[in-house]
Amino acid sequence: MIETSKKEQLYELIRANPFISQQDLASRLGLSRSAVAGYIAGLIRERRLLGRAYVLPDRRPVLCIGAANIDRKLRAEDSLAMGTSNPARQSESFGGVARNIAENLARLGAPVALTTAVGIDAAGAALLAHAHKLGIDTGATLKLPGASSGTYTAVLDHDGEMAVALADMALYDALTPDFFAVSQQQRANAALVVADLNLPLDAVQALITEAAQGEVQLVIVAVSEPKMNRLPASLHGVRLLILNEGELAARAGRVLESDADIAAACQELRAQGAQDLIVTRGARGVLYTIGDGIEHLPVPATSVVDVTGAGDAFAAAVCWSLHRGDGDLALACRRGVRLSTLTLGCNHTVCPDLTPNSLDDIAGGPSTLIHQD
Repeated sequence: MIETSKKEQLYELIRANPFISQQDLASRLGLSRSAVAGYIAGLIRERRLLGRAYVLPDRRPVLCIGAANIDRKLRAEDSLAMGTSNPARQSESFGGVARNIAENLARLGAPVALTTAVGIDAAGAALLAHAHKLGIDTGATLKLPGASSGTYTAVLDHDGEMAVALADMALYDALTPDFFAVSQQQRANAALVVADLNLPLDAVQALITEAAQGEVQLVIVAVSEPKMNRLPASLHGVRLLILNEGELAARAGRVLESDADIAAACQELRAQGAQDLIVTRGARGVLYTIGDGIEHLPVPATSVVDVTGAGDAFAAAVCWSLHRGDGDLALACRRGVRLSTLTLGCNHTVCPDLTPNSLDDIAGGPSTLIHQD
């Protein structure tokens, strides 16, 4: 009875804090480290914990892999004039596609882990401290001496639309297949892996190959047209690819002038191995694959305060929906539209007012089949 009680106490401590160390468990329970290790081994054998990271079956995290930057926004006070100085206001926040998705998910109440690279500098320390405050596990982050943490600088016109953006993200090239090889157990314990295309090509290929061989679903989120060359030729293993119309055209290698052109390009990527695709088109709505066809979901008119982060919010809501076990892409896209709309109307890259209930009222809605094979 005493042993059972200690084991249950240990289990409850891990439930309350999945990142607690064995030494802390030993101190809290008045046990030796070896006794704690024995109890943990028993819980793993019973499948009440998954792996050495003490991952609970009902709290398997969404693992986001990719960029975590310092975002700087310069917003013109009037119409932008090229070739001269423009009065502007500056703001600074935490950003990066993978990090933004992770923060959205954390605010929505999902368990989240983030694998990224930072410099050993003030910016890197601030990024990791902010993630820790949100409950995001950054234990697998690569810390690079002598490197500067990533930065993204966006120039916005007075209406909040992006005019140009500059990204310093060379340090993510250090996230190599060799780096990922030593953290495979973390991905095996995830409920869903979400990778952005700030990763180098060989790392993306390694993640896709791993997903094809395992049971963890992989979502890939495009980040820009120039970085579509980070996507390998074979997409077998990709559960879902989220990208915009320009990024789809970059992958297809041609201009996509009509819905039929977009549908054909989507079918090409499915033939290359991607199970499903979502194509965002701004105010013209969202296209997503369903069965052998493609459906269109309109988006409501909204007042734009700042476009930064809206696409990442959309991707986060889709991943949140998949993590909940909702395989319906139509529902996932409706949730994505809701979250991106909230973000468009917010001054922040990630809307700080999100709660675990923010998307609970999203149910069925209208969509239109635009193509059927």
